[in-house]
Amino acid sequence: MLQPKRTKYRRQQKGRVKGIAHRGSTIAFGSFGLKALESGFISSKTIEAARVAMTRYMKREGKVWIRIFPDKPLTKKPAEVRMGKGKGAPDRFVAVVKPGTIMFESEGVPEEVAREAFRLAAQKMPVKTKFIVRRDYKA
Repeated sequence: MLQPKRTKYRRQQKGRVKGIAHRGSTIAFGSFGLKALESGFISSKTIEAARVAMTRYMKREGKVWIRIFPDKPLTKKPAEVRMGKGKGAPDRFVAVVKPGTIMFESEGVPEEVAREAFRLAAQKMPVKTKFIVRRDYKA
């Protein structure tokens, strides 16, 4: 039986997102959160667009926490390049999100303001989301 050639570096593949989130699935910092209901990759540009939309609506009152970080590089080969010749250069960085992951949290604003701010952020996201409130929150 042929053994695969061992190389010093292991190529990272895109993979697929399986299962549900166990880490990062509860509200830790604020009173309100935006929870992912689907799995997917969220780019750094998408995260920044959602953050800008939320902070603009909240008029920079309160505090916003971003609970996801784009640490996975996705590569892409240039247009009109033949097959082979190795893996492409890093194109963008994405955050891997599983169902149940809390993506954003906020504190210091009324519930109605937070709900609308998170609705605006959810429009930017490529996954379905849900607005959640901390269990011990008192208005």
